[in-house]
Amino acid sequence: MALCYGRPAFTPGNTPPEGWPQRQVLDHRLFRSVVIRERKRADRSHDSVVLLRLEWSRDGGGNGSTLWPAAIDAVMAVTAETDVVGWLDASAAIGILLCDMPASEGLRRPHALAARIAAGLATRLDAAGAAQFSMHLHVYPETDGDARPSGSPIDPLFYPELLTARRRRWNYDAVKRVLDVVGSVVLLIVLSPLVALIAILVKLGSPGPVFFRQQRVGYMMKPFTMLKFRTMHVGADPTVHQQFVSQFIRSRLPVDDPATALFKLTRDPRITPIGRILRKTSLDELPQIWNVLRGEMSLIGPRPPLRYEFVEYKPWHRRRLLEAKPGITGLWQVAGRSRTTFDEMVRLDLRYARRRSLWMDIRIFLATPAAVISGKGAC
Repeated sequence: MALCYGRPAFTPGNTPPEGWPQRQVLDHRLFRSVVIRERKRADRSHDSVVLLRLEWSRDGGGNGSTLWPAAIDAVMAVTAETDVVGWLDASAAIGILLCDMPASEGLRRPHALAARIAAGLATRLDAAGAAQFSMHLHVYPETDGDARPSGSPIDPLFYPELLTARRRRWNYDAVKRVLDVVGSVVLLIVLSPLVALIAILVKLGSPGPVFFRQQRVGYMMKPFTMLKFRTMHVGADPTVHQQFVSQFIRSRLPVDDPATALFKLTRDPRITPIGRILRKTSLDELPQIWNVLRGEMSLIGPRPPLRYEFVEYKPWHRRRLLEAKPGITGLWQVAGRSRTTFDEMVRLDLRYARRRSLWMDIRIFLATPAAVISGKGAC
């Protein structure tokens, strides 16, 4: 793990109260910047970040101003000089960012450190005071046990800037949610005859249910069930699509490049005849309007990935799930769809997430019918 670099330290009020340890704790703003920097460094180096959180319960009946000096003294007595200690929540929780930790150690050091801190608390405080503190281990990036992203909701401790960004954009997010609800209700009413016709055609085209429910990774990496019209025969093996997705992400080539022809989905034998038409025109996406009404998606936003797609992501690819709610259509769909490489698709999603506005949403929404009619890049 990369080294953390020291900076002048501060307590919550920038001046340590009398009796507090001389080795001080970074204030929450500075510690937050260190956490962000280490997370980004880990993304570049494919390393991990380990953070041990020591939390004091305000419900314990004790006085934090009298308990924290002893607790911090216990922390400072057992942490290395390269470790960074800072406030996560003023007077309620501190974080210990473990740096210069060889990967071969795994989580042995954090667990051993937690045990030493607990022992230090027991010697410096009475049993009631020590019982008011709890410790929690946080590891970035989250994995599924096979060194791959877990697809679980993110740990907000490693993304403190996202909360700040949401606070800045709360006006836009509130207005967009109102437009999503109104828009989805209107679309469900207006398109109900078309939805009914497609449902009949799907039912007549092949045996099986009308709708296909699929687990996707959504906003802040929270899983949800996405609805689509069924376009495949029942019991179709997902291996073909999984191989195609893996090849697409790793190859850095557009989907319509000859090098991707082995798993080209426009020739997928699992797709029904009516399903091929629905995919070509993107009409199979219409049931996702219900996901918009439920708040799991937006009309405009990045596409939510499949679980086996997500495990192929590089750390920077995950930003597309953190900065905007997934949508039915988005900048990628109207700017190139599957003619672009995967990395270009992610960059388009990130460009939208960072520059999004109501005017941009309107432009994408109005450009979507032309993209659907042309079918360019659809698969």
